[in-house]
Amino acid sequence: MTTPLDSTVAPARLPASSAGLAPRLPNDRWKPLEIAFWLLPVAAWFLFPNHLVLVSQIMIVGLFALSLDLILGYAGIVSLGHAAFFGLGAYSAGLLSAHGWGEPLSGLLVAALVAGAFGFIVSFLVVRGQDLARLMVTLGIGLMLFEAANKAAFITGGVDGLSGMATAPLFGTFEFDLYGKTAFWYSLGVLFLLFVLLRRLVNSPFGMSLRGIREGGKRMPAIGANVDRRLRAAFTVGAAIAGVAGALLAQTTQFVGLDSLGFPRSAELLIMLVLGGTGRLYGALVGAAVFMVAQDYISGLDPAYWQFYIGLLLVLIVLFARGGILGGLERVVQRLKPSARKEVA
Repeated sequence: MTTPLDSTVAPARLPASSAGLAPRLPNDRWKPLEIAFWLLPVAAWFLFPNHLVLVSQIMIVGLFALSLDLILGYAGIVSLGHAAFFGLGAYSAGLLSAHGWGEPLSGLLVAALVAGAFGFIVSFLVVRGQDLARLMVTLGIGLMLFEAANKAAFITGGVDGLSGMATAPLFGTFEFDLYGKTAFWYSLGVLFLLFVLLRRLVNSPFGMSLRGIREGGKRMPAIGANVDRRLRAAFTVGAAIAGVAGALLAQTTQFVGLDSLGFPRSAELLIMLVLGGTGRLYGALVGAAVFMVAQDYISGLDPAYWQFYIGLLLVLIVLFARGGILGGLERVVQRLKPSARKEVA
């Protein structure tokens, strides 16, 4: 048995009486708990009106985490330089806005195209190697882009960041304010639309083939699957979505810092996935929310040593909640349900 949030991304387990039958494929039916999950941001609008900026940041980082979950949790491609695509998207939208084109939706599209095109080029290098080689290639590309942006200060602003941005009102009506009201609904809308797209993608035959490659890539060619082509496609889509997340951050804050390309952002992203659980989609969102809230709260209590407590939380999750927070909840549900106990017996 799986939790309702996981049922969209993992095949349902067959009861004992159905032994010998093929596992059921994932479906796109929305579960009640999923609907409740997406009502949480709406509730936050009313419950935390003074923290709308933080909630918007959580949704943007959650979208960023989703992009990595596609290539890591489903395709099995380990990356330490995913921030490169996030930063490319941020700078693409930021430069457009700084030079007079502040329309937000077209800025998202340009950011997706730039980051996706770069991801497609990089994918030819990434898919050639295995885990360690992929780590080194992605890390190296991320470091090179960071230093390139730092050297090209006349374009990017260097360590001072890209300023002078002016994001136009959304749909020509809703202006971006300091309280984050427009940014809140804008971020939520983009996150939900791209989540639905990814949800459909991972439940499609293409998504199933990615899982097959992750579990046994050497066997997939035997059934006619082009492994490299599928991995390149997944990497490109993940890069494009990361670019959209970066553009969202640039447009809602109207600033792009050099840290958007930095290694620490990639490392934090991996921590979020470990916290929430990889290969679940919702795990990326839960991990991003837990990390961002914990970071905001703990850094307020202990600004100097807040990373110690984040590390402690990460160690506890790894030790006692295999598969992240959602993985731990899944096992709790399995133990509590009578049908699960009977099946085990």
